[in-house]
Amino acid sequence: MEISLESSPVDRSAANMSLLVTTVAYLLLNGAQLFETAVLVPVWTAAPPASLHLFHGPYGLDFKAFWIVAHSLHEVTFLAAIILNWKIPARRKALLVVFVVHIAVRAWTLLYFAPVIISFQQIPAADTVDQMLVQKAARWREMNLVRVAAFMVLSLVLIPLNRTAKSAGDAVPQA
Repeated sequence: MEISLESSPVDRSAANMSLLVTTVAYLLLNGAQLFETAVLVPVWTAAPPASLHLFHGPYGLDFKAFWIVAHSLHEVTFLAAIILNWKIPARRKALLVVFVVHIAVRAWTLLYFAPVIISFQQIPAADTVDQMLVQKAARWREMNLVRVAAFMVLSLVLIPLNRTAKSAGDAVPQA
């Protein structure tokens, strides 16, 4: 038996709840990104390798596990929201656009940001400052502001989608 999203009835409460959960998850991710950007990034990018002490020692910071779990959980909720809102045309289109752009920014993260920060984490901390590393860290920091802003905008686009359907474009076909 084949299940089609187009012919299945819409569970309005599940659609609404899934959209709310993914919106809240995205906003929580934004909060973590803002904290990291405002508090941690300025420390490690200040004067590498001297400022890289943050990553070393028995209590050194490693963001990898947190971000893998957080983004994975969010993306599962995002896919659930797309599936459960599929028959609501205005939501479907907006969710697909936001998801595609989100995946593009995540790809940018995996191709640039993650490898660069991992390379910085592997540099031994020292009492000196390397101007080439300072420039590389400054570029990462500046591009990170663009990335965080992009994620913020994407999450904010989801907020108005959480309103109750009132227009014909939001109408849910009844089975």
